[in-house]
Amino acid sequence: MSLKQSGNLLVISSAPGSFRDGGYNLDRKFADGMRLYASLWPGRVTSLSPLAKGDAPPFSGQYKPGDLPFDIRFFRPGTPLTAADLDDADVVLCSGDNANYLHLSGLCKSLNKDIHFTIEYIPETRRQIVMLDRNKSAFRKMKSLIWLQYQELRRQHAFRQATGLQANGYPAADLYRKVNPNTLSYLDNRVDHDLLATRAELRDRQDHLRSAGPIRLIHSGRLEPMKGAQDLIPVARDLRDRGLDFSLNIFGTGSLEDQIRRDIDRHDLSDRVHLNGVVDFASRLMPYARQNADIFLSCHRQSDPSCSYLENMACGLAVIGYDNRMWQALADRSGAGWTAPLGRPAKLAERVAQAAADRAQLVTRCDAAWRFAREHLFAHEFARRIGRLKAGQTVAQPVDAAQGQPQKVVRSGH
Repeated sequence: MSLKQSGNLLVISSAPGSFRDGGYNLDRKFADGMRLYASLWPGRVTSLSPLAKGDAPPFSGQYKPGDLPFDIRFFRPGTPLTAADLDDADVVLCSGDNANYLHLSGLCKSLNKDIHFTIEYIPETRRQIVMLDRNKSAFRKMKSLIWLQYQELRRQHAFRQATGLQANGYPAADLYRKVNPNTLSYLDNRVDHDLLATRAELRDRQDHLRSAGPIRLIHSGRLEPMKGAQDLIPVARDLRDRGLDFSLNIFGTGSLEDQIRRDIDRHDLSDRVHLNGVVDFASRLMPYARQNADIFLSCHRQSDPSCSYLENMACGLAVIGYDNRMWQALADRSGAGWTAPLGRPAKLAERVAQAAADRAQLVTRCDAAWRFAREHLFAHEFARRIGRLKAGQTVAQPVDAAQGQPQKVVRSGH
């Protein structure tokens, strides 16, 4: 099983899709990725996705069959995939975070097919998600933790049998490379050259910072406890009490949105902290960050490889965030910002105040963030991943990223 240069690639998605009204409803990010697979892979490319129930899922778009350069198939959720589903594939790529796909490793081995798993969560992150779930009792949390441990044993067994792994982020790569040495580390993000900050925008930020203008903070993401959004207002209050001239613009929505809005009013922060809701990523969020912010404030407590780090770094923003395993490793490699002890908003505020007091150092970290992100744009990372799929079982030295039956196949056209 080596060098599948002319074989068929099957990409199994966890994002549901459907065919209705003469078109496909597919997750937009997945569809964009599939276009790249089709453009870079030398053989036929097929997607296999769980069939959506009811209305189109969030973040999905509608696509005409002739507009997509890959084949599309669906399977019914809850129906285990079988050898028949893999029949015309030479190389299979699927999520190792999805426990429903772990049995495919042994199946592909018996069928003499290459299989690569993507992985981004580590056991610590899965446990954190369980413990932060406010809707679960202590007993249910204990049951979930036992279930997670069982699934992790299955996962590591599947990874040992796999052709290779593609690990999004440093924590997953560091852990699972010990299980399968053919592990590629990459940094997933949605940024290409057209979204990267221009040199003129970088100069404008430098001028703003050197003129002792207010520190402009930005935060984007889901406003949920598991994302640490409850710490945003405590950070802002601390900065206000320190007498720092700053602004904080928050983009996103979630269960904590109303509480954050009330706290802004209750603590008289409306002149400094602004809730902006959800805006389009490419046309509004990225331009705003490039032109109106200096620091990305991250309250993320988990060690998963959030795209937000690299995407804001691509805007030329320094990052100040908690020292979870991902941001600590990324900060060390990139020099793009500062870390604070996990779960301590006052320490985040202290880092912001220190950055504001040393504008020359802040400019240096903003520049380092932009340079690092420029080396890890989406197309670059994607090309590296395709290259590893083509190489089959060729095991390279560890790579540091700092460097039911399916429905009938419908040809989408090429």
